[in-house]
Amino acid sequence: MDPELSSDHRALRETVRAFADHVIRPVAAEIDREHRFPAPIIAAAAELDLLGILVPEAYGGAGMDHLAFTLCIEEIARACASCAVIIDVHSSVGTEPIVLFGSEDQKRTWLPPLASGRLLGAFCLTEPDSGSDAAALKATAHQDGAGWVLTGTKTFITNVGQAGLYTVFARSAEGISAFLVPADAPGLRVGQVFRKMGLNGSPTGELILDEVRVPAESLLHLAGKGFRVAMRALDSGRIGISGQALGITGAALEEATTFLTQRRQFGRPLAAFQGLQFMVADMGTRFEAARHLAYHAAWLCDQGRPFTREASIAKLFSTETAMAVATDAVQLCGGYGFTQDLPLERHFRDAKALEIYEGSNQVQRIVIARDVLR
Repeated sequence: MDPELSSDHRALRETVRAFADHVIRPVAAEIDREHRFPAPIIAAAAELDLLGILVPEAYGGAGMDHLAFTLCIEEIARACASCAVIIDVHSSVGTEPIVLFGSEDQKRTWLPPLASGRLLGAFCLTEPDSGSDAAALKATAHQDGAGWVLTGTKTFITNVGQAGLYTVFARSAEGISAFLVPADAPGLRVGQVFRKMGLNGSPTGELILDEVRVPAESLLHLAGKGFRVAMRALDSGRIGISGQALGITGAALEEATTFLTQRRQFGRPLAAFQGLQFMVADMGTRFEAARHLAYHAAWLCDQGRPFTREASIAKLFSTETAMAVATDAVQLCGGYGFTQDLPLERHFRDAKALEIYEGSNQVQRIVIARDVLR
């Protein structure tokens, strides 16, 4: 699909790649090692309008499409997957639900600060006892006078503690409902922040809602229709995750091929050995296939056509490709690949999370199978 990229898409990709290479890559290992939230990088990305790509221009955003967003996340993930997931979650599931389902007042209130990066967004669906079974959530919302009271615990929340706005899903009398909850709402607090094997610059943890009172206008879409909001957000979010996977895959492949051309054994470069060439061929083939699947799902979304199955296919294939290519890249670089002298061990650790969040790959297989069997 590369030849079909518009001039705007190509210009965006070049801009983001330069930003990633010169601003993000030099500090990526340090961010990972220190488990540090990359606030200066997120601020710099906001200056380039990268936090508002999916927000219409009327609300202060760049007004671009999902293909542009996928390209952006791919290029950032090539340098640092932590930075990529922060921006991805902020945009795809933290901001886009307001674009799609928000009232005009909600759009004018929240989209400009989200698009400008003055606020980060977060998506709060998962709970300690409801992950893949998202509809089993236990957080509650009940009306009290002119507003709502939210109670419960959310977990595995990306951007926890850094977000200024949380999209929270809770069970009301009408069914599952969605609410826009500012970070300074009384009763809202951060619980445990997890130490993870990868994506160490991206905070992930619990959000506690202790009788959080929000006004009536905090309800996003309609009471009892929040599950629709969540599922649509996750469909779009899986395209963003595919972009993250492409970035990690491309970075691992590039690092491995550079090593093979420079490292010599038995009097010749490793790249001259046919067995290693076969591994590289398989890695490159999977990378190109994953890229076509991800770009195709983004294109379908932009055309307003059904894309749930294609988003799941792209997410499944691209994330498993990222894990496989990162693993093979470590192997190709031997002992050096196992050290922190190369970024491959970081790519390897970061890649694993992609097979788990935004719907595990087992869930993606269920989604795909249902559609195929239909």
